[in-house]
Amino acid sequence: MSRFWSPMVAGLTPYVPGEQPKTADLVKLNTNEHPYGPSPRAVEAMRAELGDSLKLYPDPESTRVKEAAARACDVCSEQVFVGNGSDEVLAHAFFALFQHERPLLFPDITYSFYPVYCRLYGIEHLTIPLSDAFQVRVDDYARPNGGIVIANPNAPTGRVLPLSEIERLLQRNTDSVVLVDEAYIDFGGDSAAALVGRYPNLLVVRTLSKSYALAGLRVGFALGDEALIEGLERVKNSFNSYPLDRVAIAGATAALDDHEWFERSRAAVIEQREALTGALEARGFEVLPSKANFVFARHPAQDAWTIAAGLRAERVIVRHFKLPRIEQFLRISVGTEEQHARLFAALDSVLAASVVGVS
Repeated sequence: MSRFWSPMVAGLTPYVPGEQPKTADLVKLNTNEHPYGPSPRAVEAMRAELGDSLKLYPDPESTRVKEAAARACDVCSEQVFVGNGSDEVLAHAFFALFQHERPLLFPDITYSFYPVYCRLYGIEHLTIPLSDAFQVRVDDYARPNGGIVIANPNAPTGRVLPLSEIERLLQRNTDSVVLVDEAYIDFGGDSAAALVGRYPNLLVVRTLSKSYALAGLRVGFALGDEALIEGLERVKNSFNSYPLDRVAIAGATAALDDHEWFERSRAAVIEQREALTGALEARGFEVLPSKANFVFARHPAQDAWTIAAGLRAERVIVRHFKLPRIEQFLRISVGTEEQHARLFAALDSVLAASVVGVS
């Protein structure tokens, strides 16, 4: 611990992202990256931006991205906020919208960056337990609060909350902001973007990292009432007035406008998710119903950490969380058919070795 740190830094427990290994020839199914790569139109747009214009600052408003996001989500560009990945958008939202006397509410099992933001900004929070089936129960949030955050589909469980339940939550919670984190919504859920015009306290956060296959570009955005967007802009312009660079603006705009590629690629991910689920169930796993680009699974007779370690020895990486209630689950990102073949060859080897060890 450095004696030069500000006092609050020593008390922080930072978010730990999924491992990004440097070793080659790994089947990497631990960070929910898109298995098929970004839109060729986006790649070409980024290449075209690599020139003399890089000596100039980018558009501080990221206007082209806002307009493309508005077209993709059927809202007005004034209802769009843009940032460096949805994590930065979330960070600004927590700072701008959730520093109140009453606690912020979010599920006990969800994206683990939420409590990190709360500690960073000194936000009191209360975690609401998921059901025994790992589902969000809207009625449990009917209590005094300074805001509500719901990841939909939830991570790491993959379970989705129907849009009718999101709307019921909004109807019952009118005095604070409801933030719906839709990092995975394009893989099977109905976006709450359709409700933005009717609920001034709704903020929908999206990312291009998952369904647009641009995790390496770091582009996210939020949709909401103009007053909410203004609050985010005030924080952004007090922190980083140029959030997206010229290359990111070009690539994100082209990706958002390439509807044909988007529909085709997400359909491929959904198809592989269903195949992955079926193959895991055939091997005795319980798999939670997923509408994300990953599955959350446990084996009734095998320890999750042992399986994860065995897969790593076979050069296959999945995510294991040593957390209460979910320590026996593995989160497995959807990959290509070839990656799944290597996963299951390794998994069969690990499960067979475990059976031999028991006998």
